[in-house]
Amino acid sequence: MSTDGSPGVIRRLFSRSDDPEENLHVADLLRQETTGGLLLLVATAAALIWANSPWRSSYDTLSHTQIGPESLHLHLDLATWAADGLLAVFFFVVGLELKHEIVHGSLRDPAKAAVPIVAAVCGMIVPALLYLAVQWASPHGVPLGWAVPIATDIAFALAVLAVVGSALPEGLRAFLLTLAVVDDLIAIVVIAIFFSAGINFGWLAVSLALIAVFAYLANTGRMWWWVLIPLAVGAWIFMHASGVHATIAGVLLGLSMPASRVHAVDHRLRPISAGLCVPIFAFFAAGVTVVGGGLDKALKDPVTIGVIVGLVLGKVLGITLSTFAMARFTKAELDEEIQWLDIVGLGLLAGVGFTVSLLIGELAFGSGTEKDDHVKVAILIGSLLSAGSAALLLGHRSRRRAAA
Repeated sequence: MSTDGSPGVIRRLFSRSDDPEENLHVADLLRQETTGGLLLLVATAAALIWANSPWRSSYDTLSHTQIGPESLHLHLDLATWAADGLLAVFFFVVGLELKHEIVHGSLRDPAKAAVPIVAAVCGMIVPALLYLAVQWASPHGVPLGWAVPIATDIAFALAVLAVVGSALPEGLRAFLLTLAVVDDLIAIVVIAIFFSAGINFGWLAVSLALIAVFAYLANTGRMWWWVLIPLAVGAWIFMHASGVHATIAGVLLGLSMPASRVHAVDHRLRPISAGLCVPIFAFFAAGVTVVGGGLDKALKDPVTIGVIVGLVLGKVLGITLSTFAMARFTKAELDEEIQWLDIVGLGLLAGVGFTVSLLIGELAFGSGTEKDDHVKVAILIGSLLSAGSAALLLGHRSRRRAAA
């Protein structure tokens, strides 16, 4: 059967889109996110070097330097500003990408959307279950961190794919983007439901009201940035005051943008998000000290083991097995350019968890705690193992295609 349900035509999974605009959008995202991923690597390396140098105390001092108005409950340290403030821009861009995928992209077609949605969901459930299994098997396990290994960092993943997979089919790249967008949406829901405490519904109502006004103005063609920007900032402030993580305001604002303006706004903000906001967050979030026995202690912690297992094994198992099941039970077939080893490589690449995983780790265990440090070690190790495995497999597949 075809994607429109007509009999006699085999539905192809991961086929290239016939929409030139959509293919151009994918190519543009690949370029921008790849650059962002490389900057993310640089920021992470700088944080790790500084945090393990003889001057590591100055790194902690910088991270805990507080700025902002006390009257608005915004006298926060720089690390919190990066997590709550700069990541709001990142999640605004995620909201824009969600809007694009729903209106113009893969998510507008239920038949095409089913595979990445199921793969994303299973690619989050299986890592969480494996993490919990490790915790339940240990007398010192901490189930609280179950959500840490569920996220995929699209910037890191695309950076790896760009380096090793230049000859891979475009449909596979588009699938990774769609999967990551769905992955981000589910992670946002998880943060909103499980990591919001002491909610002040009055402030939340004010924030939602400001978002509603923002949406009304934007969708009636009143793109007055001198009004919209203060509304967005106000929505963020009151969301933060409500106890719901402030980044939720970002994604709601992004989703509220009219579809006709998404590309233009995304084009302006994505370089800021990928090139500035996310690397700064990574710089403050990734600086874990492992010298002096810290690494040995972290590797013995079931939390560390659970996160690594979830990222390295959970992602690839969840994505590959769910995709195989979709192909098996819907009688669909892989596109002729793609083999199952490519799907395995994609599943391994999805185990590169970073930005959202670090954020969830901080929310689950508290920034600067020993468990949070162990989570950071686990995310770094798990992401490196996943990226290395994916690079070997997808690089081999890409070279074979290039030589063919």
